[in-house]
Amino acid sequence: MVRVTATPLPRSGPGWRAWLIWGVAVAAYVLAITNRSSLSAVGVDTAERFHADAATLSLFAVVQLAVYGGMQIPIGVLLDRYGSRPIMVVGMLLMGVGQFVMAVSPSIGVAIVARVLLGAGDAAIFPAVIRLVATWFPAQRGPLMGQMTGLAGQCGQLVALLPLAALLHSTSWTITFSSIAGLGVLFAVLVWAFVRNRPPEQEQDVTVNTETGVIRVVTSSIDTGVGIRAAWAHPGTRLAFWTHFTTPFAGTAFLLLWGMPFLTAGEGLSNAAAAGLLSVNVIVAMALSPILGELSRRIPTRRSLALVVPIVSVQVIGWLLVIAWPAPAPVWLLTILIVCLGAGGPASMIAFDHARTHNPVHRLSTATGVTNSGGFLAGLVAIFLIGLMLDLQGAGTPATYSPEAFRWAFLTQLPLWILGLTMIIIERKHTRIRMGLDPERPRNR
Repeated sequence: MVRVTATPLPRSGPGWRAWLIWGVAVAAYVLAITNRSSLSAVGVDTAERFHADAATLSLFAVVQLAVYGGMQIPIGVLLDRYGSRPIMVVGMLLMGVGQFVMAVSPSIGVAIVARVLLGAGDAAIFPAVIRLVATWFPAQRGPLMGQMTGLAGQCGQLVALLPLAALLHSTSWTITFSSIAGLGVLFAVLVWAFVRNRPPEQEQDVTVNTETGVIRVVTSSIDTGVGIRAAWAHPGTRLAFWTHFTTPFAGTAFLLLWGMPFLTAGEGLSNAAAAGLLSVNVIVAMALSPILGELSRRIPTRRSLALVVPIVSVQVIGWLLVIAWPAPAPVWLLTILIVCLGAGGPASMIAFDHARTHNPVHRLSTATGVTNSGGFLAGLVAIFLIGLMLDLQGAGTPATYSPEAFRWAFLTQLPLWILGLTMIIIERKHTRIRMGLDPERPRNR
C-alpha cells in the first residue's frame, strides 16, 4: 500500500548541478558501452585466444546479454527502492572485476564468468541514468534527454572499435582488459562523489498519475510484485517492451559480435576498413538521436507508426538487399546496411518515452527494466541463432567463415522482426484504446 500526499513540483529548469550529475552518469554509461562492446572489434582475436568456434564465441555475448536482460527487472526494483547512486557504484565495480577476470582468464570457462560479471554490472547503468534524467530534469525534456544519453553512449562503441582494438594489437590482452578494469574502479569513485539520487529540495520521490495528472509524494515503499504486475498490465509498457525488442537487436548482434567477422572474413575487407564501416553505424546513431528525440516529443501519439515501424522496415530491407547480392557485396551497399542498422539504436530509445509516459515515477525504473530487457532478449537470441547457423553449415571458425554461410546465418533475424512488428501493432492499438484515442472494440455476443 502506498500512502501519498499532494505537493507542488518545482517549475524551474535544471541547474548546473543537474547537468554535472548527468555528465558524470553519462560518462559512466560511455564506459559501460565500451565494456559491453569490448569484444566487438577483437572477435577474431578472442576466437584465436580461446580456440573457440562460432557457437562458443557467440556464447560470450549470449551469456553477457542474458545476464543483462535478466537483471533488468531486479535492477529496476532496486532503483525504485534505493535510487541511482548506490546501484551505479556497484555496477561499475562489477564491470571492473569482470574485465580484470577477463584480462587474466586462462580458459573459456573463466572468461564466461567474467562476462557474467560484466553483464550484471552493465545492467545497472543505463536504467540508473534514465532515472536521474526523470528526477533532475523537467518532464518535457525527457525524450530529448533520453536520446542525448543514448547519443553520448554511442561514443563507447567508438572507443571499443578503435582505441581498444589498437591498444590490444600494440600491447597485450592482459594489459588491455586490465586497463578497462581500472577505469571501472575510477568511475565507481566518481559516481559516488558527484551523483545524487534527487535534488536537495525534494526529500521524497515524486509520482505523477499518468491517467489523471495528479502529483503525489510517495511516503512508503512499493510492493515489488505489485509494481512489476502494474507496470506490465499497462499496454503502454508492453508497447515499450516490444519497441525495444524489435528496433536494436540487429545492430546489437552486428556491433557486439558478428559485424567484424562478417566484414573481414565474409566480405574480404581489411580490419581498418571494417572498423571504419562499423564506425559509420555509431556516427549515424549519434546524428539521428537528437532528431528522433525531438520528433518523439512532438508526435507522442504517432511514434510507433511514424518512426519505429519505418526504421525497422529499412533494417529488414537493408539486410535482404545484402543477402540477395552476389558476394562480395559492394562497399556502397554495405554502407547502406550500416546506416540502416545505425538507426535502430535511436529508435529503441523511443521505447523509454513510452515507459515514462505510461508509468508513474514510483515504478518508472521497474517499467524501464521491463522495457530494456526486450532489446537484449532479442539481441541474445539473434547472436545465438547466427552462431548456431554458422556451425550447422560447417563455418564455425575464422578459417571456415564464408560469405554464403554468413548470409544464411543473418536470415535467422527475420522471425524476430516479424514477431516484434506484429506485437507493436497489437499493443499500440491497446494503448490508444486505454488513452481514449481509439474506440474500444465491441465484444461479440
